[in-house]
Amino acid sequence: IKQVINGPFTFAPDGNPVIGPVRGQRGHWVAAGIMAGLSQGGGVGLTMANWMTSGDPGHDIWGMDVARFGDWTTPGYTQAKVMENYSNRFRIAFPNEELPAGRPLHTSPIYGRLNDANAVWGAGYGLETALWFQRPGEEAVEDVTFKRSNAFKVVAEEVSAVRNGVGLIETTGFAKHQFSGPGAREFLDYLMSNTIPKAGRMALTPMLNHQGNLIGDFTVATLADPFDGSETFTVFGSGVAEGYHERWFIEHLPQDRSVTYRALSHEMTGVSIAGPKAREVLASVCDDDVSNEAFRFLDFRRLNIGMIPTMTGRITFTGDLGYEIWVAASLQAQLFDLLMAAGAEHGIKLFGLHALNSMRFDKGFGSWGTEFRPIYTPWEGGLGHFVKLDKGDFIGREAAAQSQENPARQLTTFTIEAVNADALGDEPIWHNDQVVGWLTSGAYSHGCQASMALGYLPTELCQETEGFEIEVLGVRRPATRLNEPLFDPTGSRMRG
Repeated sequence: IKQVINGPFTFAPDGNPVIGPVRGQRGHWVAAGIMAGLSQGGGVGLTMANWMTSGDPGHDIWGMDVARFGDWTTPGYTQAKVMENYSNRFRIAFPNEELPAGRPLHTSPIYGRLNDANAVWGAGYGLETALWFQRPGEEAVEDVTFKRSNAFKVVAEEVSAVRNGVGLIETTGFAKHQFSGPGAREFLDYLMSNTIPKAGRMALTPMLNHQGNLIGDFTVATLADPFDGSETFTVFGSGVAEGYHERWFIEHLPQDRSVTYRALSHEMTGVSIAGPKAREVLASVCDDDVSNEAFRFLDFRRLNIGMIPTMTGRITFTGDLGYEIWVAASLQAQLFDLLMAAGAEHGIKLFGLHALNSMRFDKGFGSWGTEFRPIYTPWEGGLGHFVKLDKGDFIGREAAAQSQENPARQLTTFTIEAVNADALGDEPIWHNDQVVGWLTSGAYSHGCQASMALGYLPTELCQETEGFEIEVLGVRRPATRLNEPLFDPTGSRMRG
Protein backbone atom coordinates (compact mmCIF):
# COMPACT_ATOMS: atom_id res chain seq x y z
CA ILE A 1 0.00 0.00 0.00
CA LYS A 2 1.42 3.36 -0.99
CA GLN A 3 0.03 6.58 0.33
CA VAL A 4 1.03 10.09 -0.70
CA ILE A 5 0.30 12.92 1.74
CA ASN A 6 0.35 16.49 0.48
CA GLY A 7 0.32 19.43 2.84
CA PRO A 8 1.69 22.91 3.36
CA PHE A 9 5.14 23.56 4.82
CA THR A 10 5.32 25.90 7.79
CA PHE A 11 8.58 27.64 8.61
CA ALA A 12 10.07 29.73 11.38
CA PRO A 13 12.82 32.23 10.46
CA ASP A 14 15.56 29.68 11.24
CA GLY A 15 13.69 26.61 9.97
CA ASN A 16 13.24 24.99 13.39
CA PRO A 17 9.96 24.36 15.22
CA VAL A 18 8.53 27.02 17.51
CA ILE A 19 7.25 25.49 20.75
CA GLY A 20 6.66 26.34 24.39
CA PRO A 21 4.81 28.80 26.63
CA VAL A 22 4.40 32.36 25.37
CA ARG A 23 5.87 34.91 27.76
CA GLY A 24 3.42 37.14 29.56
CA GLN A 25 0.38 35.04 28.62
CA ARG A 26 -0.42 32.40 31.22
CA GLY A 27 -1.79 29.20 29.73
CA HIS A 28 -0.89 30.16 26.14
CA TRP A 29 1.25 27.45 24.54
CA VAL A 30 2.43 27.15 20.97
CA ALA A 31 3.64 24.24 18.82
CA ALA A 32 4.09 25.55 15.29
CA GLY A 33 6.62 25.90 12.50
CA ILE A 34 6.90 22.12 12.28
CA MET A 35 8.07 21.69 8.72
CA ALA A 36 8.09 17.88 8.66
CA GLY A 37 5.26 16.78 10.93
CA LEU A 38 5.69 13.05 10.37
CA SER A 39 9.35 13.09 11.44
CA GLN A 40 9.28 15.89 14.03
CA GLY A 41 5.82 15.45 15.52
CA GLY A 42 6.73 12.71 17.98
CA GLY A 43 9.60 14.63 19.54
CA VAL A 44 7.63 17.87 19.66
CA GLY A 45 4.66 16.09 21.22
CA LEU A 46 6.77 14.44 23.91
CA THR A 47 8.51 17.71 24.73
CA MET A 48 5.22 19.59 25.02
CA ALA A 49 3.70 16.86 27.19
CA ASN A 50 6.68 16.91 29.56
CA TRP A 51 6.68 20.69 29.72
CA MET A 52 2.95 21.14 30.31
CA THR A 53 2.68 18.44 32.98
CA SER A 54 5.95 18.87 34.91
CA GLY A 55 7.06 22.40 34.07
CA ASP A 56 10.22 21.13 32.36
CA PRO A 57 10.64 19.97 28.73
CA GLY A 58 12.95 17.17 29.85
CA HIS A 59 15.99 18.29 27.87
CA ASP A 60 17.60 21.40 26.36
CA ILE A 61 15.21 22.48 23.60
CA TRP A 62 16.63 25.98 23.01
CA GLY A 63 16.75 25.43 19.24
CA MET A 64 12.95 25.00 19.23
CA ASP A 65 11.93 27.36 22.05
CA VAL A 66 9.53 30.13 21.01
CA ALA A 67 11.45 32.43 23.38
CA ARG A 68 14.43 32.54 21.02
CA PHE A 69 12.44 35.10 19.02
CA GLY A 70 11.29 38.51 20.20
CA ASP A 71 8.86 41.17 19.04
CA TRP A 72 11.33 42.05 16.28
CA THR A 73 10.32 38.84 14.45
CA THR A 74 7.73 40.42 12.17
CA PRO A 75 6.02 38.72 9.20
CA GLY A 76 8.30 40.64 6.83
CA TYR A 77 11.43 39.49 8.66
CA THR A 78 10.13 35.93 8.77
CA GLN A 79 9.40 35.87 5.04
CA ALA A 80 12.88 37.14 4.18
CA LYS A 81 14.61 34.56 6.39
CA VAL A 82 12.38 31.68 5.28
CA MET A 83 13.14 32.33 1.62
CA GLU A 84 16.85 32.51 2.41
CA ASN A 85 16.88 29.36 4.53
CA TYR A 86 14.89 27.29 2.07
CA SER A 87 17.18 28.24 -0.80
CA ASN A 88 20.18 27.15 1.31
CA ARG A 89 18.74 23.89 2.68
CA PHE A 90 21.06 21.59 0.75
CA ARG A 91 24.16 23.79 0.78
CA ILE A 92 27.05 23.41 3.22
CA ALA A 93 26.68 25.75 6.20
CA PHE A 94 29.89 27.27 7.54
CA PRO A 95 30.41 28.06 11.23
CA ASN A 96 31.47 31.67 10.61
CA GLU A 97 28.89 32.45 7.93
CA GLU A 98 26.59 35.46 8.43
CA LEU A 99 23.48 35.33 6.24
CA PRO A 100 22.21 38.73 5.01
CA ALA A 101 18.41 38.37 4.66
CA GLY A 102 16.34 40.48 7.04
CA ARG A 103 19.36 42.56 8.04
CA PRO A 104 20.17 45.03 9.31
CA LEU A 105 17.10 45.24 11.52
CA HIS A 106 17.86 46.75 14.94
CA THR A 107 20.93 48.96 15.10
CA SER A 108 22.37 50.94 17.99
CA PRO A 109 23.06 54.71 17.90
CA ILE A 110 26.76 54.08 17.17
CA TYR A 111 26.11 51.66 14.30
CA GLY A 112 27.16 54.28 11.74
CA ARG A 113 30.37 55.06 13.60
CA LEU A 114 31.30 51.38 13.86
CA ASN A 115 30.36 50.83 10.23
CA ASP A 116 32.67 53.70 9.26
CA ALA A 117 35.40 51.91 11.24
CA ASN A 118 35.00 48.94 8.85
CA ALA A 119 33.07 46.66 11.20
CA VAL A 120 32.20 43.15 10.07
CA TRP A 121 28.72 42.49 11.40
CA GLY A 122 26.87 39.65 13.04
CA ALA A 123 23.39 39.67 14.55
CA GLY A 124 21.94 38.46 17.83
CA TYR A 125 18.31 38.69 18.94
CA GLY A 126 17.67 41.09 16.07
CA LEU A 127 20.51 43.51 16.88
CA GLU A 128 23.54 44.12 14.66
CA THR A 129 26.77 43.50 16.58
CA ALA A 130 30.36 44.10 15.46
CA LEU A 131 32.34 40.84 15.19
CA TRP A 132 35.68 42.40 14.21
CA PHE A 133 37.05 45.46 12.44
CA GLN A 134 38.68 45.02 9.06
CA ARG A 135 41.75 47.12 8.28
CA PRO A 136 41.11 50.43 6.51
CA GLY A 137 40.78 50.13 2.75
CA GLU A 138 39.98 46.40 2.82
CA GLU A 139 36.55 44.88 2.26
CA ALA A 140 34.67 44.28 5.52
CA VAL A 141 33.79 40.66 4.74
CA GLU A 142 34.86 37.45 6.45
CA ASP A 143 35.75 34.50 4.24
CA VAL A 144 33.50 31.53 5.02
CA THR A 145 35.54 28.52 6.02
CA PHE A 146 35.96 25.73 8.55
CA LYS A 147 39.56 26.87 9.02
CA ARG A 148 41.05 30.14 10.26
CA SER A 149 39.67 32.96 8.17
CA ASN A 150 40.96 36.33 7.01
CA ALA A 151 39.82 37.68 10.39
CA PHE A 152 42.55 35.74 12.22
CA LYS A 153 45.41 38.26 12.06
CA VAL A 154 43.16 41.28 12.51
CA VAL A 155 41.53 39.82 15.61
CA ALA A 156 45.04 39.15 16.96
CA GLU A 157 45.73 42.90 16.67
CA GLU A 158 42.52 43.71 18.55
CA VAL A 159 43.43 41.31 21.37
CA SER A 160 46.94 42.76 21.58
CA ALA A 161 45.53 46.27 21.92
CA VAL A 162 43.41 45.21 24.90
CA ARG A 163 46.07 43.14 26.63
CA ASN A 164 48.77 45.81 26.23
CA GLY A 165 46.80 49.06 26.25
CA VAL A 166 43.09 49.69 26.00
CA GLY A 167 40.23 48.66 23.73
CA LEU A 168 36.56 49.57 23.40
CA ILE A 169 33.68 47.24 22.56
CA GLU A 170 29.96 47.91 22.29
CA THR A 171 27.86 46.01 24.84
CA THR A 172 24.33 47.00 23.80
CA GLY A 173 23.68 43.38 22.82
CA PHE A 174 23.71 42.26 26.47
CA ALA A 175 20.26 41.66 27.95
CA LYS A 176 19.30 44.17 30.64
CA HIS A 177 16.49 43.37 33.09
CA GLN A 178 15.46 45.88 35.77
CA PHE A 179 13.62 45.15 39.03
CA SER A 180 12.34 47.63 41.59
CA GLY A 181 9.71 47.88 44.31
CA PRO A 182 9.54 46.91 47.98
CA GLY A 183 9.63 43.18 47.22
CA ALA A 184 12.38 43.24 44.58
CA ARG A 185 15.30 42.16 46.78
CA GLU A 186 13.39 39.27 48.32
CA PHE A 187 12.14 38.20 44.90
CA LEU A 188 15.60 38.17 43.31
CA ASP A 189 17.05 36.39 46.33
CA TYR A 190 14.52 33.60 45.73
CA LEU A 191 15.17 33.57 41.98
CA MET A 192 18.99 33.56 42.08
CA SER A 193 21.34 31.12 43.80
CA ASN A 194 23.89 33.70 44.98
CA THR A 195 23.39 36.44 47.55
CA ILE A 196 22.01 39.66 46.07
CA PRO A 197 24.61 42.43 46.48
CA LYS A 198 24.22 45.51 48.62
CA ALA A 199 23.83 48.94 47.02
CA GLY A 200 26.86 49.97 44.98
CA ARG A 201 28.01 46.44 44.31
CA MET A 202 27.61 43.66 41.72
CA ALA A 203 27.48 39.89 42.09
CA LEU A 204 27.79 37.04 39.61
CA THR A 205 25.02 34.51 40.06
CA PRO A 206 23.60 31.43 38.36
CA MET A 207 19.85 30.94 38.07
CA LEU A 208 18.52 27.40 38.44
CA ASN A 209 15.33 25.61 37.50
CA HIS A 210 13.46 23.40 39.96
CA GLN A 211 15.64 20.44 38.93
CA GLY A 212 18.76 22.35 40.04
CA ASN A 213 20.11 22.81 36.52
CA LEU A 214 21.47 26.01 34.99
CA ILE A 215 18.97 28.22 33.18
CA GLY A 216 20.94 31.46 33.37
CA ASP A 217 24.13 33.16 34.51
CA PHE A 218 23.86 36.83 35.38
CA THR A 219 25.53 39.87 36.84
CA VAL A 220 23.21 41.56 39.35
CA ALA A 221 23.96 45.24 40.07
CA THR A 222 22.31 47.21 42.87
CA LEU A 223 21.84 50.97 43.17
CA ALA A 224 20.05 52.88 45.93
CA ASP A 225 18.07 56.06 45.36
CA PRO A 226 20.09 58.94 46.90
CA PHE A 227 16.94 60.48 48.41
CA ASP A 228 14.73 57.69 49.76
CA GLY A 229 17.16 54.75 49.70
CA SER A 230 14.89 52.55 47.57
CA GLU A 231 16.81 49.97 45.59
CA THR A 232 16.86 49.24 41.88
CA PHE A 233 18.41 46.02 40.59
CA THR A 234 19.76 45.69 37.06
CA VAL A 235 20.34 42.12 35.92
CA PHE A 236 22.70 41.70 32.97
CA GLY A 237 22.63 38.48 30.96
CA SER A 238 22.92 36.84 27.57
CA GLY A 239 21.41 38.93 24.80
CA VAL A 240 20.15 36.01 22.72
CA ALA A 241 18.35 34.62 25.79
CA GLU A 242 16.58 37.88 26.66
CA GLY A 243 13.10 36.55 25.86
CA TYR A 244 13.84 33.19 27.47
CA HIS A 245 14.76 34.82 30.75
CA GLU A 246 12.03 37.46 30.51
CA ARG A 247 9.48 34.64 30.36
CA TRP A 248 10.88 33.01 33.50
CA PHE A 249 10.92 36.32 35.38
CA ILE A 250 7.32 37.13 34.44
CA GLU A 251 6.11 33.63 35.34
CA HIS A 252 7.50 33.99 38.87
CA LEU A 253 6.60 37.61 39.67
CA PRO A 254 4.67 37.86 42.96
CA GLN A 255 0.95 38.47 42.59
CA ASP A 256 0.96 41.25 45.21
CA ARG A 257 2.60 43.68 42.73
CA SER A 258 5.45 44.36 45.12
CA VAL A 259 7.92 43.98 42.24
CA THR A 260 8.08 46.07 39.08
CA TYR A 261 9.91 44.42 36.19
CA ARG A 262 11.12 45.93 32.91
CA ALA A 263 13.13 44.41 30.08
CA LEU A 264 15.30 47.40 29.13
CA SER A 265 16.43 45.87 25.85
CA HIS A 266 17.81 48.51 23.47
CA GLU A 267 16.69 51.55 25.44
CA MET A 268 19.79 51.06 27.60
CA THR A 269 22.97 51.00 25.53
CA GLY A 270 26.55 50.48 26.53
CA VAL A 271 30.23 50.28 25.80
CA SER A 272 33.06 48.64 27.69
CA ILE A 273 36.67 49.74 27.92
CA ALA A 274 39.23 47.13 28.91
CA GLY A 275 42.96 46.75 29.28
CA PRO A 276 45.73 47.99 31.60
CA LYS A 277 45.21 51.61 30.47
CA ALA A 278 41.42 51.59 30.86
CA ARG A 279 41.57 53.35 34.24
CA GLU A 280 43.68 56.17 32.80
CA VAL A 281 41.13 56.74 30.04
CA LEU A 282 38.21 56.76 32.48
CA ALA A 283 39.99 59.05 34.95
CA SER A 284 40.64 61.62 32.22
CA VAL A 285 36.93 62.11 31.47
CA CYS A 286 35.33 62.13 34.94
CA ASP A 287 35.88 64.00 38.20
CA ASP A 288 35.23 61.03 40.50
CA ASP A 289 38.05 59.07 42.07
CA VAL A 290 38.35 55.86 40.05
CA SER A 291 41.50 54.56 41.71
CA ASN A 292 41.58 50.92 42.70
CA GLU A 293 40.93 51.84 46.32
CA ALA A 294 37.94 54.07 45.53
CA PHE A 295 36.42 52.04 42.68
CA ARG A 296 36.96 48.38 43.45
CA PHE A 297 36.39 45.26 41.38
CA LEU A 298 32.61 44.59 41.20
CA ASP A 299 31.71 48.13 42.31
CA PHE A 300 28.72 49.69 40.53
CA ARG A 301 27.90 53.38 40.66
CA ARG A 302 26.37 56.40 39.02
CA LEU A 303 29.22 58.17 37.30
CA ASN A 304 29.21 61.38 35.28
CA ILE A 305 31.53 60.98 32.30
CA GLY A 306 31.95 64.41 30.83
CA MET A 307 28.38 65.71 30.74
CA ILE A 308 26.93 62.21 30.45
CA PRO A 309 25.16 60.45 33.36
CA THR A 310 26.06 56.76 33.34
CA MET A 311 25.80 53.61 35.39
CA THR A 312 29.29 52.13 35.42
CA GLY A 313 30.47 48.77 36.72
CA ARG A 314 34.03 47.63 37.37
CA ILE A 315 33.82 44.36 35.44
CA THR A 316 34.67 42.97 32.01
CA PHE A 317 34.41 39.62 30.23
CA THR A 318 37.98 40.03 28.92
CA GLY A 319 39.44 38.96 32.27
CA ASP A 320 41.42 42.23 32.38
CA LEU A 321 41.01 45.58 34.10
CA GLY A 322 37.88 47.11 32.65
CA TYR A 323 34.59 48.91 32.99
CA GLU A 324 31.11 48.43 31.56
CA ILE A 325 29.42 51.79 31.02
CA TRP A 326 25.65 52.02 30.52
CA VAL A 327 23.70 55.01 29.20
CA ALA A 328 20.38 55.94 27.66
CA ALA A 329 20.32 55.33 23.91
CA SER A 330 20.22 59.08 23.21
CA LEU A 331 23.63 59.50 24.89
CA GLN A 332 25.58 56.56 23.48
CA ALA A 333 27.07 58.34 20.48
CA GLN A 334 28.32 61.20 22.64
CA LEU A 335 29.82 58.74 25.13
CA PHE A 336 31.53 56.82 22.34
CA ASP A 337 33.08 59.96 20.85
CA LEU A 338 34.29 61.16 24.26
CA LEU A 339 35.97 57.86 25.17
CA MET A 340 37.58 57.41 21.76
CA ALA A 341 39.00 60.95 21.92
CA ALA A 342 40.25 60.45 25.48
CA GLY A 343 41.78 57.10 24.59
CA ALA A 344 43.60 58.30 21.49
CA GLU A 345 46.79 59.12 23.38
CA HIS A 346 46.72 55.61 24.86
CA GLY A 347 46.27 53.93 21.46
CA ILE A 348 42.66 52.90 22.07
CA LYS A 349 41.39 50.38 19.53
CA LEU A 350 37.94 49.05 18.73
CA PHE A 351 37.45 45.33 19.21
CA GLY A 352 34.56 43.00 18.48
CA LEU A 353 32.99 39.77 19.65
CA HIS A 354 35.64 37.57 18.01
CA ALA A 355 38.37 39.19 20.13
CA LEU A 356 36.21 39.04 23.26
CA ASN A 357 35.60 35.35 22.63
CA SER A 358 39.32 34.74 22.18
CA MET A 359 40.10 36.44 25.50
CA ARG A 360 37.50 34.50 27.50
CA PHE A 361 39.41 31.31 26.71
CA ASP A 362 42.52 32.85 28.30
CA LYS A 363 40.59 32.77 31.56
CA GLY A 364 38.51 29.65 30.95
CA PHE A 365 35.28 31.66 31.19
CA GLY A 366 32.17 29.76 30.18
CA SER A 367 29.34 31.31 28.19
CA TRP A 368 25.57 30.91 28.15
CA GLY A 369 24.29 28.53 25.46
CA THR A 370 27.56 26.63 25.15
CA GLU A 371 29.10 25.83 28.54
CA PHE A 372 26.04 26.80 30.57
CA ARG A 373 22.81 25.04 29.56
CA PRO A 374 19.83 23.39 31.29
CA ILE A 375 21.49 19.97 30.99
CA TYR A 376 24.28 20.96 33.41
CA THR A 377 24.33 21.65 37.14
CA PRO A 378 26.30 24.60 38.58
CA TRP A 379 28.76 22.16 40.14
CA GLU A 380 29.42 20.58 36.76
CA GLY A 381 29.76 23.98 35.07
CA GLY A 382 32.30 25.37 37.54
CA LEU A 383 29.79 27.80 39.07
CA GLY A 384 29.29 26.01 42.37
CA HIS A 385 31.11 28.71 44.37
CA PHE A 386 28.36 31.13 43.31
CA VAL A 387 25.64 28.91 44.82
CA LYS A 388 24.96 29.84 48.46
CA LEU A 389 23.09 26.89 49.91
CA ASP A 390 23.12 28.51 53.36
CA LYS A 391 21.47 31.80 52.38
CA GLY A 392 17.87 30.59 52.62
CA ASP A 393 15.42 29.15 50.15
CA PHE A 394 15.72 29.70 46.39
CA ILE A 395 14.47 27.93 43.30
CA GLY A 396 16.39 24.68 42.79
CA ARG A 397 18.09 24.77 46.21
CA GLU A 398 17.18 21.25 47.30
CA ALA A 399 18.12 19.70 43.96
CA ALA A 400 21.35 21.71 43.85
CA ALA A 401 22.32 20.49 47.31
CA GLN A 402 21.87 16.90 46.18
CA SER A 403 23.84 17.37 42.95
CA GLN A 404 26.73 18.97 44.85
CA GLU A 405 27.83 15.65 46.29
CA ASN A 406 28.85 13.70 43.19
CA PRO A 407 28.85 15.74 39.96
CA ALA A 408 29.02 13.31 37.06
CA ARG A 409 31.15 15.59 34.90
CA GLN A 410 33.05 18.85 35.08
CA LEU A 411 33.79 21.72 32.75
CA THR A 412 37.46 21.75 31.78
CA THR A 413 39.82 23.82 29.63
CA PHE A 414 42.17 22.37 27.01
CA THR A 415 44.96 23.50 24.76
CA ILE A 416 45.08 21.68 21.43
CA GLU A 417 48.02 21.10 19.09
CA ALA A 418 46.01 22.44 16.16
CA VAL A 419 47.45 23.56 12.82
CA ASN A 420 45.25 25.86 10.74
CA ALA A 421 41.82 25.30 12.28
CA ASP A 422 40.39 25.43 15.78
CA ALA A 423 37.69 23.48 17.58
CA LEU A 424 34.15 24.81 17.32
CA GLY A 425 32.10 22.79 19.80
CA ASP A 426 30.53 19.31 19.98
CA GLU A 427 33.76 17.59 18.95
CA PRO A 428 34.57 14.37 20.86
CA ILE A 429 37.26 14.29 23.54
CA TRP A 430 39.40 11.14 23.46
CA HIS A 431 41.47 9.66 26.28
CA ASN A 432 43.51 6.52 25.76
CA ASP A 433 41.60 5.78 22.54
CA GLN A 434 38.18 6.08 24.19
CA VAL A 435 35.64 8.87 23.67
CA VAL A 436 35.16 10.26 27.17
CA GLY A 437 33.55 13.68 26.71
CA TRP A 438 32.63 16.50 24.37
CA LEU A 439 33.59 20.07 23.65
CA THR A 440 31.22 22.97 24.16
CA SER A 441 33.22 25.66 22.32
CA GLY A 442 36.66 26.46 21.01
CA ALA A 443 38.75 29.30 19.59
CA TYR A 444 42.30 30.51 19.17
CA SER A 445 43.70 32.43 22.14
CA HIS A 446 45.71 35.20 20.52
CA GLY A 447 46.82 36.48 23.92
CA CYS A 448 48.29 33.12 24.93
CA GLN A 449 49.19 31.89 21.42
CA ALA A 450 47.27 28.65 21.81
CA SER A 451 44.35 26.83 20.26
CA MET A 452 41.93 26.34 23.14
CA ALA A 453 38.63 24.67 23.94
CA LEU A 454 36.20 24.12 26.78
CA GLY A 455 34.39 20.85 27.33
CA TYR A 456 32.95 18.37 29.78
CA LEU A 457 34.83 15.38 31.17
CA PRO A 458 33.78 12.64 33.60
CA THR A 459 34.79 13.76 37.09
CA GLU A 460 37.15 10.81 37.53
CA LEU A 461 39.27 12.05 34.60
CA CYS A 462 39.57 15.62 35.82
CA GLN A 463 42.85 14.92 37.61
CA GLU A 464 44.49 13.78 34.38
CA THR A 465 46.33 16.32 32.23
CA GLU A 466 47.90 14.20 29.49
CA GLY A 467 46.73 11.47 27.14
CA PHE A 468 43.88 13.52 25.65
CA GLU A 469 43.07 14.01 21.99
CA ILE A 470 40.45 16.27 20.44
CA GLU A 471 39.11 16.00 16.93
CA VAL A 472 39.55 19.09 14.78
CA LEU A 473 38.05 18.73 11.31
CA GLY A 474 38.03 14.96 11.74
CA VAL A 475 41.70 14.67 12.78
CA ARG A 476 42.58 13.71 16.33
CA ARG A 477 45.00 16.30 17.75
CA PRO A 478 46.96 15.97 21.01
CA ALA A 479 45.43 18.06 23.80
CA THR A 480 46.36 19.03 27.35
CA ARG A 481 43.91 19.66 30.16
CA LEU A 482 44.73 22.81 32.12
CA ASN A 483 44.61 23.14 35.90
CA GLU A 484 44.48 26.95 35.85
CA PRO A 485 43.96 29.79 33.35
CA LEU A 486 46.83 30.58 31.01
CA PHE A 487 46.30 34.33 31.53
CA ASP A 488 46.50 35.98 34.95
CA PRO A 489 45.61 32.87 36.98
CA THR A 490 45.43 34.86 40.24
CA GLY A 491 43.05 37.47 38.81
CA SER A 492 45.35 40.36 39.73
CA ARG A 493 44.74 42.18 36.43
CA MET A 494 40.96 42.23 36.97
CA ARG A 495 41.22 43.27 40.59
CA GLY A 496 44.28 45.52 40.49
